[in-house]
Amino acid sequence: MSTTTIVSAPGKVLAAGGYLVLDQQYPGVVISTSSRFYTVIQASSSSANEIVVRSPQFHQAEWRYTVTYNAAGIQVNPQEDSIGGKNKFVHLALQHTLNLVSEIHSVAQVQERLLHGLDIAAVGDNDFYSQRAQLESLGLPRTTKSLSQITPFCHNGVKLTDVHKTGMGSSAALITSLVSALLLHFAAITETDFANLEGDGRRLAHNAAQFVHCLAQGKVGSGFDVSSAVFGSQIYRRFGPTVLDPLMKGEFAPGTLKSVLNSSAWDYSFRPIQLPPLTRLVLADVEAGSDTPSLVGKVLKWRGHEDSRETAKDLWTQIDESNQSLARQLDALSQSYVQNKDVYEQIIRQLASLPAEEWESISKAFYDLHQTTQRIRNLMRRMGDLAGVEIEPEQQTHLLDRSIEQAGVVGGGVPGAGGYDAVWLLICSPPGLPDEQQPLRRVESVWSTFDESNVTPLLAQESVAKGARVVQLDEIPGLSEAVQRR
Repeated sequence: MSTTTIVSAPGKVLAAGGYLVLDQQYPGVVISTSSRFYTVIQASSSSANEIVVRSPQFHQAEWRYTVTYNAAGIQVNPQEDSIGGKNKFVHLALQHTLNLVSEIHSVAQVQERLLHGLDIAAVGDNDFYSQRAQLESLGLPRTTKSLSQITPFCHNGVKLTDVHKTGMGSSAALITSLVSALLLHFAAITETDFANLEGDGRRLAHNAAQFVHCLAQGKVGSGFDVSSAVFGSQIYRRFGPTVLDPLMKGEFAPGTLKSVLNSSAWDYSFRPIQLPPLTRLVLADVEAGSDTPSLVGKVLKWRGHEDSRETAKDLWTQIDESNQSLARQLDALSQSYVQNKDVYEQIIRQLASLPAEEWESISKAFYDLHQTTQRIRNLMRRMGDLAGVEIEPEQQTHLLDRSIEQAGVVGGGVPGAGGYDAVWLLICSPPGLPDEQQPLRRVESVWSTFDESNVTPLLAQESVAKGARVVQLDEIPGLSEAVQRR
């Protein structure tokens, strides 16, 4: 057995399908990001059956567990003196994944592989956490060039509970990488099977991560964030929540985990997609958070109310049609690149120097994509107005409008449930164009001078790797140093 297992899982952007994706009737367009979470599992020199989990990017972020065995299965017990206090996400991931391993193999297999204990380090790319304070301390402007100068997996200078997250799905990426790494380390799935997008091993990792994430959050969500962490960018349609009923209600009999997580009742679907070639996803961390659960609660209440039910149904149908148009247009543009790369590249070069309103005579396809993103924004704003929720608040509208009118910007929006804390853009990124002429520089200029909120770009682009994957310690810059940090 390899002494070290490392799995990385990407963050996400729900570009289309906010709110709708909660209903199995409606799919969402999810883009997985190049910014990733990493779980590094190594044998430790501690005592048998002890697991130490560390997050070396934070103060006092170490959690110690003792594993015991009885007739009810495997118990993962938090040690009272852990300096990190309680960590529900990590504890539940360990508890249920180790029991799943024992149901697939045996308790003896778990005992054997815990003979010398385990050291687990979990770290996330800098993008998962706001880097404003880092940039200020270094005296650097808020640009992607500045961000690339910050040490990878840098220490955030705070406790985990005090960090400002950027909304890229850190908990889903953490749980996906941790659960997958444990299943691989304990040989419950094979690396070959996990590497296959359609493999049973990857499917089991997905189902287990969905369960743990739902349990930690106390509810069965749509699961788009875990699905994109496992499978990459996709059109996602959620699973029926009843599949998890036997596991979400507390105690369950030994053997239940394996039967539920391997059940054919998991009826989610995903279709891999990608953004058009020679375009780039750009994300911004906006200094003002939103309480996603309260936004969602208000929208769902509005949707279910007898006075607004019909209006809501009509509006959701319109939004869904636009979301599915977006997906088809993304597919068609990728196809047109394959058919004639030279012509496609020439078009991107032209579009990069013009605002989208002037694109129709050059590329009807890209012009239509721009129009679709704008239509989705308008419909989502209308839903927000009707439900009394700031899905695209006024200052975000101003920021997006000023960004999208720049030459070379295809479109954008507020990701997921919306609110104040982030925006996404799709921009042209032609090769060989002088740096100062790149649309990214124009966007950064708008963001750096925007006076209604502090806007900081993120380094993330779309992930080229499809979802979760096994990596080696030395292939990720800065990972080895971060893991060794105590």
